[in-house]
Amino acid sequence: MRILHILDHSIPLHSGYTFRSAAILREQRALGWETFHLTSPKQGKASADPEDVDGLRFHRTPVPPEGPPVINALRQIRATETRLEDLARALRPDILHAHSPVLNAIPALRVGKRLGIPVVYEIRAFWEDAAVDHGVTREGSLRYRLTRGLETWVLRRVDHAFTICEGLRRDIVARGIPADKVTVIPNAVDLESFHLSGEADAALKSRLSLDGATVVGFIGSFYAYEGLDLLLEALPAMLAGRPELRVLLVGGGPQETNLKAQAARLGIADRVVFAGRVPHGEVGRYYDLIDLLAYPRHAMRLTELVTPLKPLEAMAQGRVFVASDVGGHRELIRDGETGRLFKAGDAGALAAAIEHMLEHRRDWPAYRAAGRRHVETVRNWRNSVANYRAVYARLERNPG
Repeated sequence: MRILHILDHSIPLHSGYTFRSAAILREQRALGWETFHLTSPKQGKASADPEDVDGLRFHRTPVPPEGPPVINALRQIRATETRLEDLARALRPDILHAHSPVLNAIPALRVGKRLGIPVVYEIRAFWEDAAVDHGVTREGSLRYRLTRGLETWVLRRVDHAFTICEGLRRDIVARGIPADKVTVIPNAVDLESFHLSGEADAALKSRLSLDGATVVGFIGSFYAYEGLDLLLEALPAMLAGRPELRVLLVGGGPQETNLKAQAARLGIADRVVFAGRVPHGEVGRYYDLIDLLAYPRHAMRLTELVTPLKPLEAMAQGRVFVASDVGGHRELIRDGETGRLFKAGDAGALAAAIEHMLEHRRDWPAYRAAGRRHVETVRNWRNSVANYRAVYARLERNPG
């Protein structure tokens, strides 16, 4: 079977999106399928076309000239469609597999119709909800409703839809899409890429001024929905009882400037360490500095519907963590068994959850064992990718 994937962006760029893509592609290849990969103009200017990265070959779409938002989106669609049709004619795939956003699904539908190739669409988050978090629109606005309508229009026309969690699946079915036309490919981890946490690097710990500290940390992108502002809001009250407490934030993103300003305003700048972005191969060293991870996501449509990767990665490494009780977390985490949940948006509840975990360190080995067992038996990529089999086989037998 030959599958041509159409992706927003890919490695060597680092994001949850690119790591999920790479894991899916590798596992599909392990099943004996041939996979081919095209990225949209959102990849940016690549060093080569095709570009080989970590054993995977990616074809790139040229970046069209910049324009106003709507014109820019239309140019991206046209550029992707042109590149995709050339590739599809040359590679003759059995299936076109478009991954969100919808800007990738529209070219796939057009090319699939012209060439008689089945099209599937995999939604990781809805484009309209991501736009709300990025501050470019608001829920219920004209742009929001138009974008939502476009997603639904595409879902009605593809041969099958995949998505990453039950929350998104329920939303898709509520739009009138038949339930048997939607399959969940759950977020998961590649167990070989994650090892149980080790001892802290003394030199790195000293360089970050964390000697003698109890460290609560977060590693990832600093988006508004991640709720890192809530973690900083909770810190002053925790410091009153635990002056040795420090917050370690590893990564970067749109909220970094705001978070630094908030730390200064609260008078805790010397208790919050911004480590910056670190190479992917070095991330494990920073995880080993953290006693307790925090995932304080705010409640909004995106976080209620979408399951993140970070808690699963924490489980794979035998880490302990607290997380807000948004829907995406509740779908992944067994409260009191694989992690501890607290009321989203409540700084007091976050502080209480952190304090409870720090006071009950004797329970940590059980949390670690349960989390690791969960990803080994349930949330691994071999199990997740197996869910493609039946749909792919049906479409290969009955194209169009």
